[in-house]
Amino acid sequence: MTTTAHGASAAPHITRVPAPEGVAPSPQYSHVVWGSGRFVAVSGQCAFDERGAVVGAGDAAAQARQVFENLRRCLAAAGAGFDDVVKLMYFVTDMAHLPALRAARDEVMAPDRLPASSAVQVAALVRPELLVEVEAFAVVPEREPDRA
Repeated sequence: MTTTAHGASAAPHITRVPAPEGVAPSPQYSHVVWGSGRFVAVSGQCAFDERGAVVGAGDAAAQARQVFENLRRCLAAAGAGFDDVVKLMYFVTDMAHLPALRAARDEVMAPDRLPASSAVQVAALVRPELLVEVEAFAVVPEREPDRA
């Protein structure tokens, strides 16, 4: 990883600019992220286990950990990982759940590779016991063509 003059961190195919000139920095996200490669969109993930049962009803931290595990599995299905994520979109039923999401995110993402992100408080999610949902956008390096 390299660092540019504006403090941006760059993986081989992704560039992150934590704070462009004149924009206040945030320790929670990068203001600008771009990459080259295949675009991957992951639908909003909630705290469902592989059978569709809610994990951690009423517990934002347990739900956040399950959400990031589901994101990991979805990203892997596209040949991606958390280093490839360029944007996270958080939906919470109460902004008080945001620290739990950040803690779960910090378990899987390096602080110098944070994606752009947005957080929105919503009246409800698809099931009443769900507290958080996260969707992700990633950019994966183009694969080399198979040579037969």
